[in-house]
Amino acid sequence: MRLDHYTYRVTWSPEDAEHVGLCVEFPSLSWLAATPEAALAGIRQLMAEVVEDLEASGELIPEPLAEKRYSGEFRVRIPPELHRKLALTAAEQGVSLNRLASVKLAG
Repeated sequence: MRLDHYTYRVTWSPEDAEHVGLCVEFPSLSWLAATPEAALAGIRQLMAEVVEDLEASGELIPEPLAEKRYSGEFRVRIPPELHRKLALTAAEQGVSLNRLASVKLAG
């Protein structure tokens, strides 16, 4: 597994008055540092240690989001009234409900 395939993010933490490095696939991990570069280096090093520990203990290692395959389908539950409203809007626009939802989500 390649550690550079994980999704990293560096942001400012007003509470800590430092930059915080994060990894989306491991939401419980973070690394505080004075600079964004140090926060990224810190979270990457922490990730290397955590993945090594997980491998050594035979535990499941989360797959990087970048390596996951997506079907393009997901299910959303909405109130029947909203379903009716969207179906009517789609019909009025001459498109499928799926197409209408896709356009609305993209916008």
